[in-house]
Amino acid sequence: MKSIIKGDYRDFLRQIKSQIRRHQYEALRAVNRELVALYWEIGKLIHLKQQELGWGKSVVETLSADLKEEFPGRNGFSTQNLWYMRQFYSEYHNLPILQPLVGELAWSKNLAIIAKCKDSLEREFYIRSTIKFGWTKAVLRTQLQNKAYEKFLLGQSSFENTLENEAKSHALASIKDRYTFDFLELSEEHSERELENSIVSNLRNFLIELGGAFAFLGNQYRIEVGGKEFYIDLLLFHRQLRCLVAVELKVGEYKPEHKGKIEFYLEALHQQEQLEHENPPIGIVICRYKNETVVEYSLNTASKPIGIASYTTTKELPIEYMGLLPTPEDIISRIRLLE
Repeated sequence: MKSIIKGDYRDFLRQIKSQIRRHQYEALRAVNRELVALYWEIGKLIHLKQQELGWGKSVVETLSADLKEEFPGRNGFSTQNLWYMRQFYSEYHNLPILQPLVGELAWSKNLAIIAKCKDSLEREFYIRSTIKFGWTKAVLRTQLQNKAYEKFLLGQSSFENTLENEAKSHALASIKDRYTFDFLELSEEHSERELENSIVSNLRNFLIELGGAFAFLGNQYRIEVGGKEFYIDLLLFHRQLRCLVAVELKVGEYKPEHKGKIEFYLEALHQQEQLEHENPPIGIVICRYKNETVVEYSLNTASKPIGIASYTTTKELPIEYMGLLPTPEDIISRIRLLE
């Protein structure tokens, strides 16, 4: 009996716990889907009745009061929330691609996306990203505030040519074109060491800005090649890509030689640090400025999966970036990689 408790029973118990957690999660998802479906139907009825009979705002206030009386203690029937239900239906009933997706999100996440995004493709990006990467409400709000959609569309990397399809979609969605480090409270002129130290001191916000799927492994991570020591600024692990991520920080403009350095680090990590169950490492060069054409030329000869990004210490996305957004057709094809 003792050997069973120490060996087989421990594995058996672990399997049971895993099944319980999985079914609890599925039950919560099912409850959420039913709640969103209910709100959709209520919003639809309000929308149609107002169109059919010309009812004004007062009917929603009356409906709220009657529902609260009929279902005491049941949250969700405030006047404001009923208006949100009507808006929810109105915004999505002509978008068949998005209708099944919104049921996968919590109501509060749907409201955050509706409030911040007016374009259907932008909404699709945040909906698909939240589902695919499991963004919490806090992470979603941060992504909305920091214009993750625009940064995703502007991203420059070698992922298209160096990664398989599944890894490619994760990587393209995970590595932005521009990061917002307003939480670092750095002066306009700062050194690479100051940037690195400030990031390490603000790790939680830094990882949220990256997208929520990264884990921190260390800074000034030492590797040895040919008897010489080299140090990677930041070493991360991406949980969904299941790979090491080397980050090189630059406070100046991107230079083509930065690509060579990060490729060297990736090869060293592949040879020395990568575990059997892990995928090949990827690299990110985060610099203060970059010339889009220089980056494009540089990545044309990249043999490793590398993303080149810039960073800002303010929340604003530069106006000139907006003119660089891809065509609607290109936007659709990139967003659908998140399926």
